Amino acid sequence: MMTQPYAYVANLADQSADIPADSILSRAIHSGPVAKTILFSFAAGQELSEHTSAKTAILTFLQGEADLTLGSDSMPAQAGTWVQMEPHLPHSIRAKTPVLMLLTMIDSPQE
Repeated sequence: MMTQPYAYVANLADQSADIPADSILSRAIHSGPVAKTILFSFAAGQELSEHTSAKTAILTFLQGEADLTLGSDSMPAQAGTWVQMEPHLPHSIRAKTPVLMLLTMIDSPQE
């Protein structure tokens, strides 16, 4: 039996359940040998405190408004904001409204 050579999601927002107050939900959309994609749903006021990742990361904001910190820089994020981060960059996200964000983590080739 052969599986499809692609993944198709017509609307990522449909993949997110209603966000309970005071919660952050995550759902894996794709997990492969090179990349992993996770859909995050933040209730208003929720925060991912400062952390780092050992992988290259791409954030794509789909809905809502958030405060984003990358290293020592702070900036707004809203639907349409796209961010690429190198490994080990300290970062944090605080949702001002309900937020839907797609995180893609990419394995860097081993040197």
